[in-house]
Amino acid sequence: MAASSPIRTPDLRSRSTMTKRAWWLVTLNLLIPGSAQILAGNRRLGRFGVGATFLLWGLGISGLVVWFAAHTVILGLVTNPIGLTVIQVLLAGYAVLWIVLTLDTLRLARLVSALPAVRPVIAALSILALVATAGSAGYGAVSAGSARSAVSAIFAGTDMVPPAHGRYNILLLGGDAGPDRTGLRPDSTSVASIDATTGATTIIGIPRNMEQIQFAKGSPLYGPFPSGYVCGDQCLIDYLYTYGEEHKSLYPKAAASGSTPGIEAMKDAAEGVTGLTIQYYTLIDMQGFADLVDALGGVTIDVPAKLAYGPVTSTKPIGTFEAGPQVMSGTLALWYARSRFMGNDYERMSRQRDVQAAMLKQFQPATVLTKFQDIAKAGAQVVRTDIPTAALPGFVGLGEKAQNQAVKRLELVPPMFDGNRPDYDKIHAAVIAATSSTTGTPAP
Repeated sequence: MAASSPIRTPDLRSRSTMTKRAWWLVTLNLLIPGSAQILAGNRRLGRFGVGATFLLWGLGISGLVVWFAAHTVILGLVTNPIGLTVIQVLLAGYAVLWIVLTLDTLRLARLVSALPAVRPVIAALSILALVATAGSAGYGAVSAGSARSAVSAIFAGTDMVPPAHGRYNILLLGGDAGPDRTGLRPDSTSVASIDATTGATTIIGIPRNMEQIQFAKGSPLYGPFPSGYVCGDQCLIDYLYTYGEEHKSLYPKAAASGSTPGIEAMKDAAEGVTGLTIQYYTLIDMQGFADLVDALGGVTIDVPAKLAYGPVTSTKPIGTFEAGPQVMSGTLALWYARSRFMGNDYERMSRQRDVQAAMLKQFQPATVLTKFQDIAKAGAQVVRTDIPTAALPGFVGLGEKAQNQAVKRLELVPPMFDGNRPDYDKIHAAVIAATSSTTGTPAP
């Protein structure tokens, strides 16, 4: 571009020339940030801006290629705190750069010399450019920061554990440490058994009032309870959480691995009940569960029959769920999952699985992206797990596969199973059948 170019050295007296020049500069800043400075301003700044723009385009194209070729690499980057920090810093830097370039472009455009009728339009286009570049980068930086905080807060585990005979078995606990409770007792206990290759998932529901829990000889609980958890009166499985917390010396390494003695006791109990090797746990705070549902924008549940809900001790319900699809807020979803008004634990277990399935179905990429920050904030407050961040890409990949398959359910409830005097041979046989892969290889 020659020094006498009307872009770099325009005739300030010609409003038509200045108007065309302003249009060119603002449009170029929108298409290729930094190009306006190369043509009409500080060329060093312009070259830096164009180079940064091309670098971003290159990273974006490379990311798309890698995503389609081996998307676990991208998943590993965006689920790693260090990777998210790098992304956050880069995007924040781009946001600042594009703000500087846009403001400088407006200075170079000299709108006061353009035709009065088009000044607002050119200014509006500049704002659009700012939103499209700096705004998008700024939002991405904030989202990356939210993701990093959530990942660091939720995934506290340090040890990678291999699948047991081709399956990952994860203990799922729904805990409530309300004011009427001594410590936390799991209101919901289940095991998600996931095929490590196909993602095929079976959820095994364990009643909170199951008794006579047995333990393997290697369990710390085998010492005090060699004949099973028999303590005289109502020795329920969910009491074992409190027992573990009161006897922390049984699990001295729990805290270092991102767990607690109470959770480790529940792991051992779930292993004894199902016969499976439990690698990880996930604990959801039921009091905060409503926040996560609200962050999703509610959850749609198909209610099979009209259901009155309220406290189990109440003589009158506080509300009613009508039959059919219902869009529930967090508070209503929590009532649906937990209410035992005119019902029992086994009916509640079935409703809890319905809520879990509905939330998994609704956790689609579009929903997560549009509500990402709220979901990340709620998740960090609601969920705890000892799954390490290094395992996240693999589990996210399995989750994608699982969404395309029906989830099997096995509820260890009457009349098929006796929770007061469990027949563990019968239970273990049912678990093997429910977790067997399509090739017929059972999960131990």
